[in-house]
Amino acid sequence: MIVLAGTIGAGKTSLTEILSEHLGAKAYYESVDNNPILPLFYKDPKKYAFLLQVYFLNTRLDQIMEAQKEKNSIIDRSIFEDSLLFQLNADLGRATQTEVDIYKDLLNNVLEEVDEEHQLKTPDLLIHVRVSLDTMLARIAKRGRPYEQVDQDPSLYQYYKDLNHRYEEWFENYDRSPKLLINGDELNFVEDPEAKKTVLKMIDNKLAEVQAK
Repeated sequence: MIVLAGTIGAGKTSLTEILSEHLGAKAYYESVDNNPILPLFYKDPKKYAFLLQVYFLNTRLDQIMEAQKEKNSIIDRSIFEDSLLFQLNADLGRATQTEVDIYKDLLNNVLEEVDEEHQLKTPDLLIHVRVSLDTMLARIAKRGRPYEQVDQDPSLYQYYKDLNHRYEEWFENYDRSPKLLINGDELNFVEDPEAKKTVLKMIDNKLAEVQAK
């Protein structure tokens, strides 16, 4: 089971598709386009931030339980980074610290309970796709989701900037499984065939290392 991590526009969905084909693995995607809470959150973050986190928690747990039944699986977003996202929302005044603390307790309790009842599997490998702020903003503009655009909500610029910075620290401290860092600026695996080959080789080598232990 491989799990991807990264900011908005890092290329997680694209890499999930690439890896699914390369490894013959079943792909599981984050609920975004059909997420009924996300547009409401962007319109009124203070009102819907907590509800959004609970929605993501519920859908991600379902994905993990299904994914670990497969021989090979790829999940395009890690449940372990959700606390980072929610904490940032609180620090920017979009949620309260009380809500964050309750969410973290809920997440920990659910993971412990599921682990005890169903032997929840940690990822065999977490892949973090790191991109610069400029790359993130360019990709957000290109994919065109109205509620993500900085020109419609200038406050999103600071949110994206802080988000990118916090991912650096989060990945540094992540220790739940083996991990691999991919520089998405230098290796544009979506548009550059050579970069795609390089990334796949990096992942294949890391998986071989993980399986050898």
